[in-house]
Amino acid sequence: MTDWEPLAGRLAHEALAEGAPTAWFDRLYRAGADGEVDLPWDRQAPQPLLAAWAAAGELSGAGRRAVVVGCGLGADAEFLAGLGFATTGFDIAETAIRTNRERRPDSPVHYTTADLFALPAEWRRAFDLVVEIFTVQALPAPVRPKAVAGVRELVAPGGTLLVIARHAGTPPAEADGPPWPLTRTDLDSFSTADLAQRRVQQVEDSGRPSRGSCWVAEFERPR
Repeated sequence: MTDWEPLAGRLAHEALAEGAPTAWFDRLYRAGADGEVDLPWDRQAPQPLLAAWAAAGELSGAGRRAVVVGCGLGADAEFLAGLGFATTGFDIAETAIRTNRERRPDSPVHYTTADLFALPAEWRRAFDLVVEIFTVQALPAPVRPKAVAGVRELVAPGGTLLVIARHAGTPPAEADGPPWPLTRTDLDSFSTADLAQRRVQQVEDSGRPSRGSCWVAEFERPR
């Protein structure tokens, strides 16, 4: 099978040239489903930094709602459901959502196709935990503010936003992307007057140590 990452770069730049910066996600998943490349981001275990964060905080989801932004093939959403959250996993890639439903017909996770730039009105400030891992960094700078705003608006009063993203380095390295790693300024843009940055760490990602360090950041909306 063929590594999917070179194809991801080509498809992303083609989509950007078309003025459709999110179109490449489903094209990439389709290529994986058709056997042209390995299925992208296909893993059974949750992202290690998410698992470590949850363990450190003894995270429990009983009676709470969670959403995974750009859920891909579902490992993080399944992890949160296993902790007791009523979990929604959404992705703009229809192929990824269809694959989840086919693989896990009895999953408690609600898998659905949705666009971060035009989310359902009923999701506004509706989730106690919002998990954003490596999605915003897959979008170029011109559309990133709108993506960040979409993520913010999912967080319910009293809720938490967890952002995990590649660290851009100091000074930021030029990146042809995707991904386009986040600077501290990018990370701070998730904060607003009513969504406070609670904790920011720069840690090594044991899952992909060759890619350098990651941001692990928590934000909280007051009740």
